[in-house]
Amino acid sequence: MILNTLLQSSVAADTVTQVATQAAQTGGLSFWSLMVKGGPIMIPLGLLSVLAVYIFVERYMAIRKASKYDTNFMNRIREYIHEGKIETALNLCRQNDTPIARMIEKGIERIGRPLNDVNTAIENVGNLEIAKLEKNLPLLATVSGGAPMIGFLGTVVGMIDAFYKMSAAGNNLNIGLLSGGIYTAMVTTVGGLIVGIMAYFCYNILVARIEKLVFNMEANSMVFMDLLNEPAK
Repeated sequence: MILNTLLQSSVAADTVTQVATQAAQTGGLSFWSLMVKGGPIMIPLGLLSVLAVYIFVERYMAIRKASKYDTNFMNRIREYIHEGKIETALNLCRQNDTPIARMIEKGIERIGRPLNDVNTAIENVGNLEIAKLEKNLPLLATVSGGAPMIGFLGTVVGMIDAFYKMSAAGNNLNIGLLSGGIYTAMVTTVGGLIVGIMAYFCYNILVARIEKLVFNMEANSMVFMDLLNEPAK
């Protein structure tokens, strides 16, 4: 029995050596070869990676556009309101077409009403703008958490396949026979982690930019409310 074990070990070692030699001669496996080795599980992982990239680019551009802000905007609003040029102030807000401008526009439309009503109107518009900015972010978060789980599913399937082949082979165990299942197990895990990590970083980048914009929105709404409390000149 010991002799048989040594012989099997020798055969396995020779097989590994042959595989390593062939890989060295062919320059190793390419990225796409590894993806193919991952099996069908790589298809949903590939689709999730494309979805994550699309959401990130689309949201990043939208948030970048919304973050554009004229530093002189509130000063001009203050001047127009003090001069009684309400319509001019509204036109300025419409020309800027940013979340901050739309909040201030709603506040200007409520001038003359109780301050609590004005503040509530501004807050409601602000909440709507934040909801627009966060569009598809939950889906991106789902990708960041779901991709590694799908990759792990591929790992389990690959290992089941590998152990099944081991059982079917019996005493004629061949390392090459097991390579398909092992490749699937390893590649899908790596693929799932890559997609998940990428989506995780993309999500947090977008959240950080949204939080920065929300802070500016709140700051400008406070400036506007202070403006309404200023005594008329």
